[in-house]
Amino acid sequence: MDRKKFLKKGLVGMGTIVAIPTLLASCSSDDDGNNDNNPNACETSPAETAGPFPIMTPVDLVRENIIGDRSGIPLLIQFTIKNTNSNCTSLQGALVDIWHCDAKGNYSEYSGQLDGDFTNADFLRGRQTTDINGNASFISIYPGWYPGRTSHLHVEIKSSTGSSLLITQVSFPENISSTVYTTTQYNGNADTNNSNDGIVGVGNLADEVTGNNTEGYTLKKVIKVSA
Repeated sequence: MDRKKFLKKGLVGMGTIVAIPTLLASCSSDDDGNNDNNPNACETSPAETAGPFPIMTPVDLVRENIIGDRSGIPLLIQFTIKNTNSNCTSLQGALVDIWHCDAKGNYSEYSGQLDGDFTNADFLRGRQTTDINGNASFISIYPGWYPGRTSHLHVEIKSSTGSSLLITQVSFPENISSTVYTTTQYNGNADTNNSNDGIVGVGNLADEVTGNNTEGYTLKKVIKVSA
């Protein structure tokens, strides 16, 4: 993806968020990043639960900018999807669905949230198709937290025909989350960290998160599926 085009699209509908991340890496690089304890392993990434707030209609949410009307510190999310059935080469044409909570811990499309009923909203949800290098990117905000969960985002990888290949979650480095949560848009320090979350595994920590509270952050994660 052309960097200027990505920036142009990202600036549409940004609302009240602080700034677009300036630490954009090339969307076309085929990074050999790792998502497990062995950097040379070609093994399927750990599966995690989809619930309790999976996307209702992902086919209707094909978009790069998933912010909607939410505010928070900008986050550029860059996934690289690899196929363990092909020696972990990049998987082109896979559907990547993503969803996560807002700065206050609320999910769209559901009622009974911390701050009310968001049944008719669709913020912080989206779908992209991987390019020739297995890459898919989203412009979002750094997720907040809600009681009992560490900071995380949900991902489902599907084949080009819509068959589910993997449902997983990605957690964030605690030192960065702690820095983000000092800002007024968030709820302060989380009550749960990565070590006692009990759901997202250590193998699903983001491969890399860079940036700062002023310019925003960039998250990179390689996800390996059996396709």
